[in-house]
Amino acid sequence: MQSISGFSKMPKAKKLEWIAQAVSETPENFIADFKKFWHQDESTQKLFDEFSENTISNYYMPYGLAPNVMINDKRYAVPMVIEESSVVAAASKAAKFWQDKGGFKAKIIATKKIGQVHFLWKGDFNKLYCVFDELKERMLDDTASITKNMRERGGGILDIELVDKRDLEPDYYQLKATFDTCDSMGANFINSCLETFAKSLQNWLMEKDMFVGEEKDATIIMCILSNYTPECLVRAWVECPIEDLGMVEDLDAPTFAFKFSRAIEIAKNDVYRATTHNKGIFNGIDAVVLATGNDFRAVEACGHTYASRSGQYRSLSDCSLEGGKFKFWLDIPIAVGTVGGLTALHPLAKRSLEILGNPNAEELMQIIAVTGLAQNFGAVKSLVTTGIQKGHMKMHLLNILRNFEATEKEVAQAVEHFKTEVVSFTAVRELLEKLRADQIQYKK
Repeated sequence: MQSISGFSKMPKAKKLEWIAQAVSETPENFIADFKKFWHQDESTQKLFDEFSENTISNYYMPYGLAPNVMINDKRYAVPMVIEESSVVAAASKAAKFWQDKGGFKAKIIATKKIGQVHFLWKGDFNKLYCVFDELKERMLDDTASITKNMRERGGGILDIELVDKRDLEPDYYQLKATFDTCDSMGANFINSCLETFAKSLQNWLMEKDMFVGEEKDATIIMCILSNYTPECLVRAWVECPIEDLGMVEDLDAPTFAFKFSRAIEIAKNDVYRATTHNKGIFNGIDAVVLATGNDFRAVEACGHTYASRSGQYRSLSDCSLEGGKFKFWLDIPIAVGTVGGLTALHPLAKRSLEILGNPNAEELMQIIAVTGLAQNFGAVKSLVTTGIQKGHMKMHLLNILRNFEATEKEVAQAVEHFKTEVVSFTAVRELLEKLRADQIQYKK
């Protein structure tokens, strides 16, 4: 592919035409496929184009609902944006399973977020440490105009620490700040505060007579929030007497509870299993984060780091069978917002929040964590009973049929056939070959 100059300044149609000519043998068809997904409403399409850069179309994802999710005795229909078969179904079935057993419970443990100013300084650490409270007051004063609105909502800067990191690199220090950003995710707010902290540090060092020579110079490396927020933590759980679990597929309650708890223990201790186990949790979490216009990449990066906090990557969920009670829970850091960003701009993100009853950030954290736990329960339940493929492949059946370009009549016949048969690509192909051969024979 040849280099192109000025691509970002080209109209969207020209961008699409250029890539079509560069990569496709049938550029007209290529362009038509992308234009199918342009929004018919021009103002909406303009809004979507402004979300990102160099756009040539929109990428559609299925938007589904998991109904009847009981959280703290309140019923929700949870919006989920995901393309993977069986995820919404698994979360919905888990919600139904727990509906008459008290539903899901959730609570916020903490809501602190973290930002850092990374800098190099050749001065005397003890000298700076002794007068750091004065510097802290200077930084708070200098950010007062930035934090005014956040403070009025009950949030703002919670603390600023001086962290000595010279064991990692010569002359390396951090300003580590904690924030409460209320109902916003707060990335822009935090980064603005951090950049002001950096200027305050440099100016303050220059002004203080106690610092001389090279002590007056601080080299700012970078100012950035951290997506690792272990103190922005939510807990979700379900519990009931073991006997109340009833028959689960073909397992009695004690057997199911035992196998389920052992499966969780394996995910806590085996990194190969833990990775797939936690991926299942994020099937649920990411789907709600996407539906509400939040940053699923930040949430997932944080969760995986949290899963490694012991020094080994482990299951994010846990299970206990104590005192005759089954308890299954999830502690996970989730930093999301319900105001600002895409949550205020994307039409469906706004509708998602409306469907959820316009929750604040803490309530949304609980909904997201519960959906991850519900998805995890559904997946592990299948694994220890019927196996994952029985349910997953039945949900995947329509995708397989579309791959084979099945007609609507063939789809209906296949769905009926596989009510009692194991679904696989080979089985579907063989069935379609038989149906089509029978059709040819019938016509003769």
